[in-house]
Amino acid sequence: MKSILNRVPEITAVFWIIKVLATTVGETAADYLATTLNLGLAITSYIMTALLLAVLWNQFRLKRYVPVNYWLAVVLISVVGTLITDRLVDEFGVSLVTTTIIFSISLLAIFAAWYANEKTLAMHSINTVKREAYYWAAVLLTFALGTAAGDLLAEGAGLGYGQALLIFVALIGLVAGGYYYLRLNGVLAFWLAFILTRPLGASTGDLLSQATADGGFGFGTTNTSILFLCIIVSLVIYQSIRQNKLDRRALSNLPE
Repeated sequence: MKSILNRVPEITAVFWIIKVLATTVGETAADYLATTLNLGLAITSYIMTALLLAVLWNQFRLKRYVPVNYWLAVVLISVVGTLITDRLVDEFGVSLVTTTIIFSISLLAIFAAWYANEKTLAMHSINTVKREAYYWAAVLLTFALGTAAGDLLAEGAGLGYGQALLIFVALIGLVAGGYYYLRLNGVLAFWLAFILTRPLGASTGDLLSQATADGGFGFGTTNTSILFLCIIVSLVIYQSIRQNKLDRRALSNLPE
């Protein structure tokens, strides 16, 4: 029953690919809605938050991992996390340093409360409503933190999108090396990588979409979002087919 009851996917290469792509879409989609469509940060955040709440309600109702709903939630939470940081910085004048610190402390507080109540932060143990609530709260904060940290390096420190991207690739490489060769705790390695893939994806989205005059490749937010969404949809379809096979196999092994 484990494959049915767990509410989140297995941690595979496909998981990380979709995660980075969803992160990139979150960055470019937020820019597209707020700037290109001229909805503004406030209206965009209200619309995306309402959609996210609806998808999360369905996610909790399903009580198991369903790829389409899960990854739709990740894409939407990526957009909302980006908008939270952007609104704090652009509308309320909070510095990127301050937002990075605030979100870091908030994320640590969520992890502390989660561990104090459940005695685990492991991905394979997200099989109750309470644990999933902690999980999505942590995911939201990783996106907000990743946005702040990525912008702090790329814009605040003046490194540019390309250099920021290389820094986050190197940091993720260090985490992977620590896990595979230095016996770094698997749960810690997962959450460190999860946090770092947010600014990695954001830097990738900015590098591809921003104008060449601003240090990007000039593909635009629309083209970048459409391209990555197509890849995400293809991979989610693949995961849905695979998950259906796993669910049928698990059900067939249940005692009568």
